Amino acid sequence: MASPDNSLPLVELRDVSKRYGEGAERVDALVNVTMSVFPGEVVGMLGPSGSGKSTLLNLVGCVTEPTSGWLQLDGEVVYDQRWLRRDLRRLRLEKIGFIFQTHNLLPFLNSIENVAEVMELRGVKPRGARTEAEALLNYLDVGNRKLAMPAQLSGGEAQRVAIARALANRPRIILADEPTAALDSQRAGVVMDLLRRVATDRGGAILVVTHDEKIFNRFDRIFHLRDGRLEGIEQTKASEPRSVVVPEPT
Repeated sequence: MASPDNSLPLVELRDVSKRYGEGAERVDALVNVTMSVFPGEVVGMLGPSGSGKSTLLNLVGCVTEPTSGWLQLDGEVVYDQRWLRRDLRRLRLEKIGFIFQTHNLLPFLNSIENVAEVMELRGVKPRGARTEAEALLNYLDVGNRKLAMPAQLSGGEAQRVAIARALANRPRIILADEPTAALDSQRAGVVMDLLRRVATDRGGAILVVTHDEKIFNRFDRIFHLRDGRLEGIEQTKASEPRSVVVPEPT
């Protein structure tokens, strides 16, 4: 099988807009957003409440349908003024992993079962799913907690299991909504290091919505949103000076 081309974006949006309502009730949640995220990148999406961050994440995750625009995920055009896939659930299983602020683990399943369940939805047989799930938990340094129930896990451990679950369908695109907000600085750093490892090892693209200033220096780029518009793109790494690139007006 040919190696993936890391020069091509894993996530690409062109002139994507999302509108709710009409007339006096109209709300433009996103307005002509154009952006790309490449393999190996960990990017942040920042902006005040109501700026469109969560809407953008849901559009990329194929949970919310755009009003207009064009969306490509992992080499496949999935939206061009309409969905080009009928089975969006299968699309999400194939291409996207989700991580949330609260881990959302099923409380009646232990760690390995929470991860294996996603694999079984993909069609993996139970024994193979458990083997893969254990390998993922070990990869994320939480294999020793494979039989623990969610209530027995610390916040950092639960978030690692949630990351393992997000990786269970082998996606190259990971969408994270405030994944470190409930963690202290040390645990937040561990989570971001794990996401960086995923981006590097798997050639993945990680998109993180956050207000957490502790992790701003962990991103390759930061997309700044305001009032539904992409206001600027910040090039940033811990070892490099920051600069903000303002998109050309459209």
